[in-house]
Amino acid sequence: MRAIILSLLVLSAGLSGCLGITDDDASSDSTLGTPGWEVGDWWLYTFVTPEFGEDSAQLVVAEKNDVDENWMLAISSEKEAQRHTVINHNPFLGRVTFGDLSVFENGEAQNVFNFPWNKGDTWQFTLLGEDWNAQTSVVNGDVATVNAQSNGGHTLNYWFDSSRGFITSLEWVDDTGVKRLSMMLNSNGKNHEGQVWFIRATDLKDERYESTDSDIYDTFLDSGHPSGIDFDFLVWYLDVDISGGGGSGTLSLKDHAGATPLARTWGPNSRESGSIGTIPSNTGEYSLTITLNGQESYIHLKVAGGIQTTWTL
Repeated sequence: MRAIILSLLVLSAGLSGCLGITDDDASSDSTLGTPGWEVGDWWLYTFVTPEFGEDSAQLVVAEKNDVDENWMLAISSEKEAQRHTVINHNPFLGRVTFGDLSVFENGEAQNVFNFPWNKGDTWQFTLLGEDWNAQTSVVNGDVATVNAQSNGGHTLNYWFDSSRGFITSLEWVDDTGVKRLSMMLNSNGKNHEGQVWFIRATDLKDERYESTDSDIYDTFLDSGHPSGIDFDFLVWYLDVDISGGGGSGTLSLKDHAGATPLARTWGPNSRESGSIGTIPSNTGEYSLTITLNGQESYIHLKVAGGIQTTWTL
């Protein structure tokens, strides 16, 4: 009996060698299909950008749309949903297709993920305003490593873990070597309970104003969502730094009816970093008046129109 068992083990080892199956091949050349999502699945990420610093956001599968064959990825914090409206640093919120988890940029589905993962596969997609040429460089167990180069000289590296159902890490570096976005998974789970939000956004204003000897006047239109639907509200973002030694600043935003939904006054050495809020949408022209003194003073204002959807899970 021992002789028979030993012979079978030797034969098995020989066949493995003939078939070319080795430990290295199993870890680096495996194929991994699309993970099965369910409503309530969630992933908690930390995002870091040079302009806006660090913040955390929990992405949640909010809805399964069988007609359009799309998932909806929402966010568990209303304030973070508003932040995404004006900062746009999370490219994975919104619609995601069933078949290959394609995300949408400018209304077009983009195959950021290339299922099933196979080492050496190449493909193209658009994301974060860049056109990418991607390659799966490593497949190790449940994790696929993707390296991408854009036509503009940017690099994008990310790691997809099928056991966790989504990206575990992503880094985007621009053509000057600046890391534009870092995205790191902290934890994930199932059966999220509570309210989640998604805001379809359209950028209306993004301007950095610097010190001047006279008042600054500017305008923008409260309209323009591609769907043709009126905005539910406008989301504003402010980043302000007023220098010392006589520095000062004011900001006044008025709608066409004369109402002033946003007004600010700053004295010397004042800072307001990353403030976010909402104001009513009043279709038409908004006017902006700014005064700004101090050699190094600046005001960065971003405004976006938003159409909000909420779910309770």
